[in-house]
Amino acid sequence: MPSYYYTSDDEPSSTRSLFGRRRPLHDIFGGRKVADIVLWRNKQLSGGILGVVTLIWFLFEVVEYHFLTLLCHISIASMLLLFIWSNGAALFNKAPPKIPEMILSERAFKDVALIIHAKLNRFLSFLHDISRGKDLKLFLLTLVSLWMVSVLGSCCSSLSLLYFGILCIMTIPVLYEKYESDVDRIVYKGSYDLKRMYSTFDQKVLNKIPRGPVKEKKF
Repeated sequence: MPSYYYTSDDEPSSTRSLFGRRRPLHDIFGGRKVADIVLWRNKQLSGGILGVVTLIWFLFEVVEYHFLTLLCHISIASMLLLFIWSNGAALFNKAPPKIPEMILSERAFKDVALIIHAKLNRFLSFLHDISRGKDLKLFLLTLVSLWMVSVLGSCCSSLSLLYFGILCIMTIPVLYEKYESDVDRIVYKGSYDLKRMYSTFDQKVLNKIPRGPVKEKKF
């Protein structure tokens, strides 16, 4: 089924998807392993990751396990298992378990640090451009979004907020891919109504606020 959106002329259109997307979701998420996990192409792997994340959240938030206590208990259980396995292997004339070495290269750490540094700089530059007030609509939307995040942070712990974000990432894209046309139609109808409300608010309130001229950068 085609997905609809509303244009400025109040007419529905079926030529675009949500946010003007023209590529499939799998390509937007990179088209590789991450896309397969998020879109549940490999259901066992995606379900396993979601199950592990849910178990970690359950242990820390519901059972109220402390990280150090959990780490010690896992270490104790692992050492006991390896002790029994290593000594029991000799009784049955079997080879003892071989634990593979995990080597973390220096290059991998540098690549991750460079990616984080670039993303952080881009985010700070984005906030700086918004704070200058050239786009008042984007400025107000950013303030409201940050305020909503602060309210969520005061209502629940950071771990619960992180788990909720991962849960949304693991469920919303695959559900949108399945019900794409219906979601597009509902979202664009709601977006059109919000634009009408904002246009009315802009004409009656925002345009009456005096603002000084914004100085442009000199290059």
